Amino acid sequence: NLTEIANALITLIDKGNSSGDVQEKIPDYDSLVKTTEDIESLPKDRFPSFKTELTATDLIEIVPGPDFPTGAEIYDQSETLNAFSTGKGRIVMRAVANIEEVSGGKYQIVVSEIPYQVNKARLVSKIAELVKNKTVEGISDIRDESSNKEGIRIVVYIKREGKPKSILNRLYKYTEMQKAFNVNMLALVDNEPQVITLKEALELFLTHRQEVVIRRTEFNLGRSREREHILEGLMIALDNLDEVIQTIRNSKDSDVAKTNLMTKFKLSEIQAQAILDMQLRRLAALERQKIEDEYKQIKITIAELLAILTQPEKVLAIIKEETQEVQEKFGDERRTKVHKNKVGELSDEDLIPKEDVIVTVSEQGYIKRIKQNSYQVQKRGGVGKKFMTTKEDDSVSHVFSTNTHDDILFFTNKGRVFTLKVYDIPEYGRAAKGQPIINLINIEQDELITSILTQGKSGIMLDEDVLQEGEEKTEHSGKGYKYLFMATEKGIVKKTSIEEFNNIKSNGLIAIKLNSDDKLAWVKPTTGENEVMLITYMGRSIKFNEDDVRATGRATMGVRGIKFRNEDDLVISMDVIRNTENVLLTVSENGYGKTTELAQFPTQKRGGQGVFAAQISKKTGNLSSARIIDHPEKELLIMSDVGQAVKIPTNDLPSRNRQTAGVRLIRLKNKGKVAAIAII
Repeated sequence: NLTEIANALITLIDKGNSSGDVQEKIPDYDSLVKTTEDIESLPKDRFPSFKTELTATDLIEIVPGPDFPTGAEIYDQSETLNAFSTGKGRIVMRAVANIEEVSGGKYQIVVSEIPYQVNKARLVSKIAELVKNKTVEGISDIRDESSNKEGIRIVVYIKREGKPKSILNRLYKYTEMQKAFNVNMLALVDNEPQVITLKEALELFLTHRQEVVIRRTEFNLGRSREREHILEGLMIALDNLDEVIQTIRNSKDSDVAKTNLMTKFKLSEIQAQAILDMQLRRLAALERQKIEDEYKQIKITIAELLAILTQPEKVLAIIKEETQEVQEKFGDERRTKVHKNKVGELSDEDLIPKEDVIVTVSEQGYIKRIKQNSYQVQKRGGVGKKFMTTKEDDSVSHVFSTNTHDDILFFTNKGRVFTLKVYDIPEYGRAAKGQPIINLINIEQDELITSILTQGKSGIMLDEDVLQEGEEKTEHSGKGYKYLFMATEKGIVKKTSIEEFNNIKSNGLIAIKLNSDDKLAWVKPTTGENEVMLITYMGRSIKFNEDDVRATGRATMGVRGIKFRNEDDLVISMDVIRNTENVLLTVSENGYGKTTELAQFPTQKRGGQGVFAAQISKKTGNLSSARIIDHPEKELLIMSDVGQAVKIPTNDLPSRNRQTAGVRLIRLKNKGKVAAIAII
């Protein structure tokens, strides 16, 4: 109760505990002279300033950190120790929030304490704003159920598919549920502003309390000397009671009476006035024993006060006793809990669950990510499920499996490259269209994404066919990559050191210089010792060693990789051979596909016309996609240009010779065509 504390402070001020000279509180009479002589006779340095040998580390065991009226929690006591040791620092606070399971397998986050100076209404409004703009997803509702009786209670309701821990971390990240306080322990020391440590603050406080006790003792000594002086006058009056009464009666007025008493009985003015202030009846009734007892007691009090003023240990005992009294009367339990451990750097990687997802990009530049378990494995030839809602003139162009903690490198038809975190791609439902990628990276209106690479947290570059960074890799994969190998629609190829793509700016980098009628279509990481395959729209392919292509800088053109037999032909796939035992998967526009052993494809010099990769016809349509895969425990995801999708095991795919068409893999609806495939 602040009122009680304020009243106690005022009482102390009235007792002389405020700064100022004791003479301002004591009237100017003879007892003041005696009091002043008492004080001046004492050694000047009898009360040195307090000093302690305790360190900040010792003190933090007693004072673990600031205690705020709203409670909440402080993290990283090492930062608190630094603030206490230097007088400056930064203290991180978090709201107290608990995840509670409710009926139906759902969860809710209940906030019961918030950091100091955080406005509750604004906090609730901020959370609602984050939900609205999709900065924080997975929240169905938020309610302020606070009351005077129960205190703060903010309830955040989580959707069934929401991840409460991730959501709570994002709330800490983006709202004042986590707040940092800057510590600046500035105080007036000898009327000069100084930044002080906790140790210095406590020493100065004890020195101040010492001054308060001394000043109060001097004040009480003055009052006691005053009363002693009056009692001595009253005892003189008792010894000469009849004469005192007669002197007063014979005096013309009070002033004359005062003068006569002072002259006749050698009284001071204050003693004479004290006698005159009493009625004659009361003066006659004075009890000698009572006056003598009070006089003896005042002598004892004066001796005790003088002992306090001469013995520092008595002052310290009083400080300790009074501090305990304050603690007993006004003390309560700490409200702010202090954690020794760090709250941790709340990077987005920490906030986002590490999970495998599928990312899709349409030809018109709509992008989204969905959970990988959104699709069930089906037998080949199935109809599949609705995969993505697209415009009539739009279709899926890229689909790949990655991890939420990976980086994505987007290569465009104009030969530029951009980067984006997977978790920055909005998550949508299976049939949703997604978000325009132009809202996420700085591509131009007419610029399209043509090739995509992912990069794991350790820096490992992965192509679209690699599911996640954690799976087993061969000696020719992962950190063994040295180059990015590129191919254009017109069959131009180029190789550039992977190190030239380490620092991609927000406005992108040039990856390849292009002719005006050409487009960058494919980019793959290589070791410098791989073989490369190009597959065309009209079913041709060529395989050659990558060392046939000399490495050049980013802003350069490439060399011819394949010579087309038909001027309407173009490259629909470029892939890198990691293992000669792998196979080539080809899928046609009308949903036919097969695998073919790589041994059936001869290694040639780059720039030739190549050999057949698949037989195409009106029934099969031209080739839509091709990938080099290995069979074990892989799955093929096929998407159509009208949003249809099917996922089938790769070991269900038929193996056929080069000059065959394959079998039906998906029954396309609504005159759809195969738009993209992914190996997951």
